[in-house]
Amino acid sequence: MEEEAPRGRRIFLNHLDSYCGRSIGKYLSTAVVGATLESAEDEEEGEDNEPPVDPTSAGETYEIVGTLSNPESADLQFAKETYAVSSREELLSHLLECEIVLYNITEDISQIEEATWAASALHKEIETFAKQKLFILISTIMTWANTKPFDDENPEAPFIEEDFRKRRSHPGFVDHLNAEKHIAKLGKTNKKKFSTYVVASGHQYGAEEGLFHYFFKMCWLGETPAIPVFGDGKNIIPTIHVRDLAIVLQNVAELKPAFQYVLGVDASMHTLRELIKCISKNIGPGKIEKVPKENAFLSKELTQMQLDMLFVNLRMESLYLKENFNINWFAETGLIDNIAQVVLEYKQARGLLPLKVYIHGPPGSGKSTIAKELCKHYKLHYVSTNDAISEKIADLEQIVAKEPVRVESEVEGEGEGEREGEGEGEKLVEEEEEEEGENIEEAKELLDAIKENMQQNKVEEEEGEEEEEQAAGKMPKFNQIIIPEFIFSLMASDEFLINRIIQLSESEVAGTQYTEEQFLEALKHFRKINADDVTVLNYFDELEIHPQFVDVAVYEDFENRLAVSKIIKEVGEPRNYGLTDEEKEVLQRQAAEEQLAKEAKEKAEQERKEDKEREERKERWEEWIKQQEEVKKQERELLEAQSIPLRNYLMKHVMPTLMQGINECCRIRPDDPVNFLAEYLFKNSPDIDWNKR
Repeated sequence: MEEEAPRGRRIFLNHLDSYCGRSIGKYLSTAVVGATLESAEDEEEGEDNEPPVDPTSAGETYEIVGTLSNPESADLQFAKETYAVSSREELLSHLLECEIVLYNITEDISQIEEATWAASALHKEIETFAKQKLFILISTIMTWANTKPFDDENPEAPFIEEDFRKRRSHPGFVDHLNAEKHIAKLGKTNKKKFSTYVVASGHQYGAEEGLFHYFFKMCWLGETPAIPVFGDGKNIIPTIHVRDLAIVLQNVAELKPAFQYVLGVDASMHTLRELIKCISKNIGPGKIEKVPKENAFLSKELTQMQLDMLFVNLRMESLYLKENFNINWFAETGLIDNIAQVVLEYKQARGLLPLKVYIHGPPGSGKSTIAKELCKHYKLHYVSTNDAISEKIADLEQIVAKEPVRVESEVEGEGEGEREGEGEGEKLVEEEEEEEGENIEEAKELLDAIKENMQQNKVEEEEGEEEEEQAAGKMPKFNQIIIPEFIFSLMASDEFLINRIIQLSESEVAGTQYTEEQFLEALKHFRKINADDVTVLNYFDELEIHPQFVDVAVYEDFENRLAVSKIIKEVGEPRNYGLTDEEKEVLQRQAAEEQLAKEAKEKAEQERKEDKEREERKERWEEWIKQQEEVKKQERELLEAQSIPLRNYLMKHVMPTLMQGINECCRIRPDDPVNFLAEYLFKNSPDIDWNKR
């Protein structure tokens, strides 16, 4: 039998499978009960004199139980129990088993009514409590959204907890405000038995990303040259890392402060523009673009609640939290100062692992075709030498012309125009296009251009001219961020490649290196710089990134479809976002249409079979009827043939006597005419000898 958990360890949290619920639940499931009661001085002294230890080994950790927003959610390893409650009575029974009840109303407005009911239901049971219970409402700073500055002389003074009675809610968050007031009131009747708290959370970020996921995803997918900033972006957004919010909740649960209202915000006061610019710089294209607020409402991925939250403008400071709580902050200074860790969390939580593939091979082997197909399959960016050079030249031309990279003051980039020697670089890049691979400095400039592209979550396909750098005999340094994870070397004989190029039409060859003279020269150059002892593949081999060889000639497939399938099999499943809602809808519609077509075909086939069977049954029935009529005809003919002697006998011997008997019966009128007639026939029948009887 499982041992009962110590009192005070069990925490109820609604919607454990939501973004906020999952993050808070994970943290609290590893938090040591009573850890926040230790003073900061004790912690520092322990750090100086004792080696670090696993915090969970120092004491009992919390047990997390709660409800789910989706009954089909994957198993939550951090949760002791999850409930799919069917009635309020059942839910109340689970709440009564816990001494700490957390209700989050920041993500799902339907939880507001349930939270107020839960607090009221527990309050009604207050006399049955053997020990104090805590109810903590996780609300939002949006209940302050319409609060005006209190000091006209200092309008930028931040709001603090003591101002909570003067707060004015955003119109879309009035229900949140009413829930805060109702729950705070319930906690004032008997604090020794039932205490309630409200934690007004800043906009949460971290891990999978909450409100800012829209921008993180847009940056990661890289489908736009600049990330939109709705409006002027000057509004200040209070934020908090979701892990720090969990730490605040632990402090409230353990310290049981006298003040019922706590602001859960970090020390940052960043504007929307600053936040999006930081996200774009660190995970996206590095540029932002101001767009009208109205454009935000056209997005299908942002709800009305999220838009309201993005447009909030509040300066807030949690003085009470700083002065009274024992918080070991994870990101006290906000998202921007901790962006590196936040991006790492985001990629890990979303499974967005980098996938960098290098396609190596001679000209005409299909590198471009294969790279593009891989990019399409894995939703990666395709980077070619020409594209990298073109982008580099465009930047350098702007610098030479002394034109800022910023476009119409609406698009902003990071670091453009600040590189040294870029004017000289322009000349080198142009020469690279004319005399490919002839100058080491040109090759380095080309590498720099490609590296800049690779820093933006892109995949590389290039001809391999930079391999001359290895010929110097010294292994160059490599950037761990952009070093390929997979190396595929395409193999084919010169004869195969030449025959493949010959089959190209003039329109396909025009403007490319596949003219007869250029192609043969490029092929000769490739063979020269990829000799056995100096090939770039040896370099990767020494880094233990072992190349995989694909013989494209084996497949005899001009579009390299089979080669692509082989590479995909080796690389494995995509590590990117799944299908979008639109793509899912298209696939579902196609699947539905295919199913309908299949059902229609099956129905038509079934009807055809039924019609055929019906026709066969009809033919068999008609044949049976015909046979029956023939049998009856034969029976009639046989019966008639057999009845002729009997009829003759009756007419000759019986009918005359019968007529006489009837006449006699009419004359005598016996009581039993039938018996009389029978006796008469027997006595007067000419063929009956009565003496013998």
